[in-house]
Amino acid sequence: MRVFVTGATGFIGSAVVRELMDAGHEVTGLARSDASAAALEAAGAGVHRGDLDDPDGLARAAAAADGVVHTAFHHDFSDFASAVAIERRVIAAIGDALAGSGKPFVMTSGTGGLTPGRVATEESTPDPDSFAAVRHAAERDALALAARDVRVSALRLPSSVHGRGDRGFVSWLIAAARDKGVSAYPGDGSNRWAAVHRLDAARLYRLALESAQAGTVLHGVGEEGVPVRDIAGAIGRGLGLPVTSLPPEDAVGHFGFVGGVFSLDIPASSDLTRKRLDWHPVEQGLIADLEEGHYFGA
Repeated sequence: MRVFVTGATGFIGSAVVRELMDAGHEVTGLARSDASAAALEAAGAGVHRGDLDDPDGLARAAAAADGVVHTAFHHDFSDFASAVAIERRVIAAIGDALAGSGKPFVMTSGTGGLTPGRVATEESTPDPDSFAAVRHAAERDALALAARDVRVSALRLPSSVHGRGDRGFVSWLIAAARDKGVSAYPGDGSNRWAAVHRLDAARLYRLALESAQAGTVLHGVGEEGVPVRDIAGAIGRGLGLPVTSLPPEDAVGHFGFVGGVFSLDIPASSDLTRKRLDWHPVEQGLIADLEEGHYFGA
């Protein structure tokens, strides 16, 4: 299959590209810089120059492919609504290009904010008051493409997608610990984060591309819920810093934006996904990954 991948040189997308190519697929990745283009060429993938602000170019690349995997996102949390508006334009452009073709389209969504305090499933809908609810408008847009003969699936990722090269929320927590001289967690730290290793997530993207039914929601969750005090403890050990609790109302002041997320209880299940696609995570969990030490290198 000829597959067009957005975010192809990112932390998750680069793993997806390698997974697809190892399975025999031909990959073309979106590259917005010379460095990204060179990385794709070095990996043996094709290059489509452009970015998320060029929906017409994305539509042309999608139309020329046998399937699309969309992992890119403008991670601008200072103007999240604008980032989601860009996402919705991208999905509309790709959807128009694939309409009537029956081709697969795997888009990326998230499990955070679905049902805080309860284990979210593939059938869960967003809490309208959650930080993530606005992004799920893009998920709804994508799933609606099933009615236009696009074999679309929404792959929801948890708050922590971990592994070597991670620059996501966990890396922000580590930076805050270094800055403050203490590894903190909100309240009693019993609230939970779902997690998955990037390589397990990459395998799920491939399985979704190859066989997910139109309109399917998938959860790329390897661990249902890791207590945040355990995450803080592993960070403290990795940095040689004390570990302490702080009042939940102080979390944003201590951590910045990620403090609001770190205070949430957002576990998630992937039971339906495992049954639907015979997906079985095999990589190590988040705490074991932190214990390896690579998160704490210079």
